[in-house]
Amino acid sequence: MVYWLVANPYAGNGQKNGEQWLKYLAEAGITEPERCDLLDQSWKHRVAPGDIVMVAGGDGSVNAGAGICLERNATLAVLPSGTANDFARNLALPEDPSALCELIRDNVVQDVDVADFGEGIFLNVAHIGLGALPAKESSGAAKKLLGRFSYGMQALRRVNARRGFRAKIRCDQAFVSGRWLSVAVSNGAFFGGGNEIPQATANDGLLHVIAVKPRPLLQLLFTFFLVQLTGNSPKRTSTLVHLKGERCDIFTSRPKTVAVDGDEAGKTPLHVVCRRHSLRVIGTSVVRTGDAATSQPGLK
Repeated sequence: MVYWLVANPYAGNGQKNGEQWLKYLAEAGITEPERCDLLDQSWKHRVAPGDIVMVAGGDGSVNAGAGICLERNATLAVLPSGTANDFARNLALPEDPSALCELIRDNVVQDVDVADFGEGIFLNVAHIGLGALPAKESSGAAKKLLGRFSYGMQALRRVNARRGFRAKIRCDQAFVSGRWLSVAVSNGAFFGGGNEIPQATANDGLLHVIAVKPRPLLQLLFTFFLVQLTGNSPKRTSTLVHLKGERCDIFTSRPKTVAVDGDEAGKTPLHVVCRRHSLRVIGTSVVRTGDAATSQPGLK
């Protein structure tokens, strides 16, 4: 088994490129890992089944590493070094770097889902509409003041400039149609730097669709904070719809930009399929948010 240390020199605002992990890896007994980066992937054909690909970076880097692991039947290990690190939150990874490297050494693995949208994969969330604003647009000051709420607040600041868009959403047997401010298709339980998708896990075999309707700003703010503070979708609301299913199809009246974990990834229509338990990752458990039931919730 070979350990691959994959760095992204642009992760974490350019301050971290994997160097800081070498000490902790060596202390755990992982010495002289194969070092490579995501800018030149000529090395990936040498990755063998069962190897461990350790990705030092944020969610974009982890997505790229996951694609390599799926292609080569390797195991993904996340070394959080970026700005959002939402996928790492799904795995409840130790904050202590030494403990994390020991976990990698012991090869403690979980099987998690991957969302396949035809043009690629994602581990966290795809956005259409207002939510397509990348998390990196949240200012440093806003992040310090609002913490994990800054991503949602950054989007809500622009509500008055958006009238929404028309879309039809099908999630397995459920179907809704109307005008929306934002539609999010989630594979995991977190997005935007720690905001929770209600009642979700990264290994439930389901996509979670959160569709937000155009509403007055105060109503949107109330719903947003209610969801984030309770970890559950409101039982009765005219503001959002929460659907679950193995497949999701979204059709818009006009082409809309699709953002995958903050990066533009094409235009609508969007077709996403959940590939259940298809990726092996290092982790002791998979986080569950709220009451992670698998039944299709009622439309709101």
